[in-house]
Amino acid sequence: MAAVIKPGWSKPSTILFASEIPANEKAFAFALAQAAEFGADLILFHAYDTLVVATSEISAMGHYDYSASAHIEKEHLEPLARRVRKAGLRCEIVVRPGLPADQILNFLNEREIDRIVMGTRSPGPVGKLLVGSVAEAVLRTATVPVCIVGPDVVDGNYRNFATRTILCAVSGQEASSVVAGFAAELAAQHNARLILEHVTRPQERDEVLAGRSVDQVEADLFSLVPREFQGKLPVEAVVVSGDPTEELLYQSAAQQADLIVLSARGASAFAAMTRNGVVYKVLAHSHCPVITLSPAVFSACGVRAGKSHPAEAFMAGVF
Repeated sequence: MAAVIKPGWSKPSTILFASEIPANEKAFAFALAQAAEFGADLILFHAYDTLVVATSEISAMGHYDYSASAHIEKEHLEPLARRVRKAGLRCEIVVRPGLPADQILNFLNEREIDRIVMGTRSPGPVGKLLVGSVAEAVLRTATVPVCIVGPDVVDGNYRNFATRTILCAVSGQEASSVVAGFAAELAAQHNARLILEHVTRPQERDEVLAGRSVDQVEADLFSLVPREFQGKLPVEAVVVSGDPTEELLYQSAAQQADLIVLSARGASAFAAMTRNGVVYKVLAHSHCPVITLSPAVFSACGVRAGKSHPAEAFMAGVF
């Protein structure tokens, strides 16, 4: 049975930009670029920790005014909203008290959102993601694709964040039909080139290839592209052996990729804490935005979580 991919995931009509204050300018520029390309509504969403804010903004009356704080937070986002409206798009500001990750995920249950865009910051070589743990929690559990704009993404504005090349790393897992299908739909929407990449660690190459030649593996990759897109999209296949993170980042740079889509099925809480997972390393060092698909997205597409082969768990959905 073919995986069912929601149309709004590749052609969003409503995008949520999860903003800090001050806002991550590169992440906002990308969110605006995506909204402008698809004519989508853009929601500027900000959640603030009431315990942190309240201790610093206790009023002279001896209590904390939550409504006043929400108004102040909205004022910080107004300049961004004006830029969105100037681009001819509809924009809404939503500010809520509470833990950011919880509020973002709750909001997904209330409104019809097609994509989340958010930023991260990295203070050093360890590639630690700093939006509290907001980006990490959201990309692991969101029911829609999450686009992460990392610290090494090249600066751009909404007019030059064009998507011409999409890099998609896949494997032999069932989940690869979802990521390849999603990648193909994205490529069709953006009129972009699609590159399918299969990476194996050297010590596991023989086991993963299981006697197949590189040509056979490449043919399998092409077969992952849905029939309606076969012959209609420029598609290339790359089969390499090496360190997954290094190969993905290398191909991204060599192919001048404008977008990587990465499965978050391998983004475990342990990997998040240690920052040793491929997902987090790619997010920390990619020079282009990365779209992640969570286990909840795969479930919505009819793909059961199941257990992954250790050699392939990291690449069930990188593109």
